[in-house]
Amino acid sequence: MSARILQGTVISAAMDKTVVVRVDRRFQHPVYKKYIKRSKKFAAHDEANACKVGDAVRIRECRPKSKSKHWEVIAADA
Repeated sequence: MSARILQGTVISAAMDKTVVVRVDRRFQHPVYKKYIKRSKKFAAHDEANACKVGDAVRIRECRPKSKSKHWEVIAADA
């Protein structure tokens, strides 16, 4: 099984080798048929400390690197 890949925006880069990425998704309400926007935050491993706040990045699911880090940055689409 391949690892999931998500695209999002860096909202915090204050930690060492870690960035917080907000991933937005849109879905249609099952009853009202209106599109709803939801977001979720993921802590991702950034080995080179290359990402800055506002960068668009792609993250990939990986083995747990700490208590909250289960994702790693694979590409900065800035």
